[in-house]
Amino acid sequence: MIRGSVLPLLRESAAAAVLVLADGTVLRGQAFGATGTVIGEVVFNTGMTGYQEVMTDPSYSGQLVTFTYPELGNTGVNGVDQEADRPHVRGVIARQLAPAASNWRSEGDLQHWLDRHGVVGIAGVDTRALVRHLRDGGAVNGAISSDGTSPQDLLEQVRSAPSMTGLNLAAQVSTREPYTWIKPCPAAFDARLQTSPERPFHVVAIDFGIKRAILERLVAHGCTITVLPSDSTLEQVLSHRPEGVFLSNGPGDPAAVTEGIALAAGLLKQANLPVFGICLGHQILGLALGGASFKLGYGHRGLNHPCGTPGQVEITSQNHGFALDAGSLPGDRVEITHLNLNDRTVAALAMRQQPVFGVQYHPEASPGPHDADHHFGRFVALMAERR
Repeated sequence: MIRGSVLPLLRESAAAAVLVLADGTVLRGQAFGATGTVIGEVVFNTGMTGYQEVMTDPSYSGQLVTFTYPELGNTGVNGVDQEADRPHVRGVIARQLAPAASNWRSEGDLQHWLDRHGVVGIAGVDTRALVRHLRDGGAVNGAISSDGTSPQDLLEQVRSAPSMTGLNLAAQVSTREPYTWIKPCPAAFDARLQTSPERPFHVVAIDFGIKRAILERLVAHGCTITVLPSDSTLEQVLSHRPEGVFLSNGPGDPAAVTEGIALAAGLLKQANLPVFGICLGHQILGLALGGASFKLGYGHRGLNHPCGTPGQVEITSQNHGFALDAGSLPGDRVEITHLNLNDRTVAALAMRQQPVFGVQYHPEASPGPHDADHHFGRFVALMAERR
């Protein structure tokens, strides 16, 4: 049984809020952020830092994110850490909201930032018990409400909401118009490798829900980027004369992104064109190769997932609810180069005869460890070899 009582160190003046899961679980707490009712898939993130990056990551579109770290908001919010122009989480579940923000980069507090962007939150729930519940039963739809809607009405709404399986959310978060990105992350905030080749590599990035940190790391490794919508055709991509194509991260079910899969299949016929996919882009590559994907019980969302091959391990940042079926991938064309060492799911793949590879995790590490940043260098090296 999950405790729904309000935990200490919350503002006594805060309005009441309720979290209702599709299995009938009801948790009560205190409201923060915007007032209202939101419905989405309830998931959890185990990272100890980076709450603003998580909330603005388009891959969390349609989800209510439970943070296992017990306090949110202690470092405030700022413009540099945002992965998009606005938050993409639908709701936030926390144990405790910090009473004050304190950080040299802080430009405001989390409470007012969420309110301004219309994100509904609930604090004061036993998030450890909730995570155990989700771990045992799997991610489920749920609702957060702070507007007085009854738990019974919320339960009816939750049970009629669509499952994440079959949803093409990438089409909802993708850019509508092409644009160019040439800015790396300011060196004051990221001391990692930055290169300035005499002639930067031109990359076309397909936006399925791309994070700014990925664009910044590609630029830092010597690329200029043309970002195109998720429904771009092969002809549109090739018209930009790319030296490489990047398939981005994004939300939802990869099997539902049919236009992206068709594009990837067309790109694979361009035998010498380097292609790199991250997260959803990695899954789309696998599907384009004839593989299949499946929904994980509760997903991988955190900053300390070990992935690797014998003798080499990378600690990685991850955020995904689906994975590729290893047995469905054609072994004569594809090598599984990395496994998630927690559950042995596919963490990375590469084509045997073509300059094409994908990783299930996030080498840009925003937030997270920098172990996997070398994959950007690997992509650039493939383009340099082709050039």
